[in-house]
Amino acid sequence: MNPENLHGVLSRELRPSPPNALSACWTLAWRAMLKIKHVPFQLFDVTVFPIMMTVMFTYLFGGALAGSTQAYLQYLLPGIVVQTIVFLTVYTGVGINTDITKGLFDRFRSMPIWQPAPIVGALLGDLARYALAALVVVIVGLILGFRPEAGFVGVVLAVALMLVFASALSWIWIIVGMLVRTPESVMTTSFLFLFPLTFISNIFVDPATMPGWLQVVVGINPVSHLASASRGLMHGNLAIQDVLWVQAASAVLTAVFATIAMRMYRRER
Repeated sequence: MNPENLHGVLSRELRPSPPNALSACWTLAWRAMLKIKHVPFQLFDVTVFPIMMTVMFTYLFGGALAGSTQAYLQYLLPGIVVQTIVFLTVYTGVGINTDITKGLFDRFRSMPIWQPAPIVGALLGDLARYALAALVVVIVGLILGFRPEAGFVGVVLAVALMLVFASALSWIWIIVGMLVRTPESVMTTSFLFLFPLTFISNIFVDPATMPGWLQVVVGINPVSHLASASRGLMHGNLAIQDVLWVQAASAVLTAVFATIAMRMYRRER
């Protein structure tokens, strides 16, 4: 081919520069948020269950546990929001596993982007899912009669603390999503871990009514500290040690499991 004709065929424009790390993470985070629109069941099944639990525990057991349904609702609802967000973290691992089984991660690795962006972006996008679920449960609680004494600011601070813990816990499910073969296996593994983590806590009842050995277990459960800190923030009687405990647990979880997850991701490349 004549060189002059070849120059006419080839583009003379400069090749666009690859996206930076922030841009890549934001694009993939937006992709994760769009899953809520296309797969609403992932939000529906985890919000309907806590709403049912809130209604049933409030009106079936509230009078026996706290003397009145309204008094029990003030105690229960912050814990139910914690449980909702903690259960939702598993969908980060489900999404990672789905992308792996469909070959999308191999496609992402071939792109000129910051390589951890698919994981970091998925995690950032899921934070929006967690916040939306918390909003749904809080609105239902307000309709039933929940009245946070610290007002809007207290609720926002409590949800923000929950998101910090949820982002740390999500790294565990990212690892599980890389290890197992199917999304269903991620779900099965999560329930074996999350049900004891949330039910052996102070979400539903005061640990003072429990046997001594169980009080010890509940006392070292990070979900118990998260529920206590959330109640304190929402009702204006915060115990700072609970917030510090949650932050410390989140930092340890992130330092350990994020490191493992990123090493596994690089090893798969």
